[in-house]
Amino acid sequence: MIEGKRQKQVCAVLEKDLNEIFQRLGLSMMDGGMVSISGVKITPDLFDARIYLSFFQVKDPVGTLKVIQERSWEIKKELTARVRHQLRSMPQLTFYIDDSLDYVDKMEQLFNEIKKKEEKK
Repeated sequence: MIEGKRQKQVCAVLEKDLNEIFQRLGLSMMDGGMVSISGVKITPDLFDARIYLSFFQVKDPVGTLKVIQERSWEIKKELTARVRHQLRSMPQLTFYIDDSLDYVDKMEQLFNEIKKKEEKK
């Protein structure tokens, strides 16, 4: 489904403000690594927002995600204060682990293995 102009604008605003909130609340550096927002997707009705989090050198990404979900009320409260003049209602925030970097690494390893096998022939 194609994202509309308004959806893109809202996603950009949410991503920018969420990054600032994560830094202010100390959520960007957790569990020995770095947490960043890799993307935001929002439904056409602007009621549900999916926030994808990228974990770099975090020992326990699932545990870190749970900590962020437990503090989601605090994140939403601050985000609501920041975007109250831009949105009529605050979307429901849902956090997900973005594993696209892991997928890219795995694919790269597979291609390297194939290349090594081809060179041996």
